[in-house]
Amino acid sequence: MLANARARAQEVGVAPIGPGGGAALRFLAAITEARAVVEIGTGTGVSGVWLLRGMRPDGVLTTVDTEGEHQRLAKEAFTEAGIPSQRVRLIPGRALEVLPRLTDGHYDLVFADGDKEEYPAYLDEALRLVKPGGIVAFDNALWHDRVADPAQRDGETVAIRELVRTVAEHDRLVPVLLPVGDGLLVAKKVWTPET
Repeated sequence: MLANARARAQEVGVAPIGPGGGAALRFLAAITEARAVVEIGTGTGVSGVWLLRGMRPDGVLTTVDTEGEHQRLAKEAFTEAGIPSQRVRLIPGRALEVLPRLTDGHYDLVFADGDKEEYPAYLDEALRLVKPGGIVAFDNALWHDRVADPAQRDGETVAIRELVRTVAEHDRLVPVLLPVGDGLLVAKKVWTPET
């Protein structure tokens, strides 16, 4: 079933999350007992299926992508996986235009696999969207081993490097870089009592 979604991804030039990264997403959704998840970058639905498999049975995945064709293909993957249509909210558009319209502090997990140069801005939105104790996760945190090489100065690499540094230094995040696939940067938003 995911093989079909992966084949469709190859046809449209999308790089879906690998099995290791997918299993990590399912685990994160399961340990947070996620009821509400935001995905930035629908692709052909591979990561969405992994997330939905870990979420509560009543959980809803809100997934954003600029490409309507990708979302149509993702809908096929969700149907093939037996996921009821009411569990997925597909929103077409640019993430930085859509995310500000979503509810503050409502989500258990935000997963980003969209425009790499927008990753630092996605972090700002994700921190607003996730509940205290919620999780933010970013795929491609190693970016083909370019992030660790200071000689690599292209826009995508620099943006991911900035994201990793910001997450590591953030006083309200507990981060870990999982060496699965092309790197999965995960951070828990620390609960702080209202002052």
